[in-house]
Amino acid sequence: MSARAFAVFLLALALIGLLGFGLVTKDSDGIAVGETAPDAELERLDGGGAASLAEYRGKWVLLNFWASWCRPCRDEAPVLEQFYERNRRDGVEVVGVDTQDLSGDALAFVREFDLTYPQLRDPDAESPLSEQGFGATGLPESYLIDPRGNLALIRRGPVDEVYLERFVEPLIK
Repeated sequence: MSARAFAVFLLALALIGLLGFGLVTKDSDGIAVGETAPDAELERLDGGGAASLAEYRGKWVLLNFWASWCRPCRDEAPVLEQFYERNRRDGVEVVGVDTQDLSGDALAFVREFDLTYPQLRDPDAESPLSEQGFGATGLPESYLIDPRGNLALIRRGPVDEVYLERFVEPLIK
């Protein structure tokens, strides 16, 4: 191997190492399963005042961060609505938090997918309900919070029916 090829190899290895370190340290800033979920008051997406997670104490809450421009968010929205409809009578809530988005686009998204679960708005992703408190790293992300307000499950990335059946439903039953 030539000296130049070896130098390129070392540079590539260093970049991969830095990327891995960045991902590990970014993830470590968030909340861990078993810890109390952060709370903050956020405006309701429809403009009907404000709400916080404390209002849902005593219920299981699947908190979902999304944005209208996020393709995986579009894929999971109907799945979350079906989950909500199936489980809300049993004291389970789904709460959406629209983030890094324009309110008009977010409202169109809610109408397009006929979402009936509560929707909050954190336009700049600066509340304790986003990067600051949960350590969210991207969209979509979902957090299952138990009736006492403690984090029970973290899902970085989209949820689908299989994930909800395999991981969420056993905890809430």
